[in-house]
Amino acid sequence: MIHAADVREWRSRDVVDNESHKIGVLEAVYVDTTTDEPAMATVRIGLPTRHRLVFVPLQDAIAGPDYVKVGYVGTLVKQAPSIGTDDVLPADQEEAIFKHYGLPYQAGAAGERQLARR
Repeated sequence: MIHAADVREWRSRDVVDNESHKIGVLEAVYVDTTTDEPAMATVRIGLPTRHRLVFVPLQDAIAGPDYVKVGYVGTLVKQAPSIGTDDVLPADQEEAIFKHYGLPYQAGAAGERQLARR
């Protein structure tokens, strides 16, 4: 299990896919609001003048000395739902991220979000 204290140190590390190919740079970590455990990360990808943030699950992530290895292929991550580098994830787009990776999505009983940025 990955602990929230550990993931704070991951910011600005390279994110590599399950074949060790670089995807981008880790920007932020989102926790599951029901457990407060790290669930997703945003990865900065694209050209320097056209960066965007894509979401990737952290469930199988492994931290190395200067990288974070995720359990997904880079092309799948790069096709994931994205936001601008200064944007906030809209609540109505949260479910699309989970669907992209084939993961179950469960909003709170009163419609609370499942992800929160830390």
